[in-house]
Amino acid sequence: MQLTINPREKQGVTVLDLSGRIVAGEECDSLRKTIKELLASNQKKILLNMGEVSRVDSTGIGGLVESAILTAKQGGQLRLINLPRLIHNVLSTHRLLQAFDICANEAEALASFQD
Repeated sequence: MQLTINPREKQGVTVLDLSGRIVAGEECDSLRKTIKELLASNQKKILLNMGEVSRVDSTGIGGLVESAILTAKQGGQLRLINLPRLIHNVLSTHRLLQAFDICANEAEALASFQD
């Protein structure tokens, strides 16, 4: 299964509904490209809905970290929601949870962007 990225706008935040795998190759490249395009078009509030992500490999984790860093450097904010347990455990094991702003659900995440 490839990575499907469905963007939508909600309360001034760009929500990317992700479905599939974030793995080395085309999938990781498409997510990276999407984030860069959003930042280039001055959309700096980005929410990644990870609820339908079935797998993330080490390259995918690196891509997520890179996206968080790039967004912060551009003065933006990136949040993750609906993080599957497996991906949460991988981030926890590698001590990467603190690299991300992780919210329990979309409503909580949208409210956090208002700060």
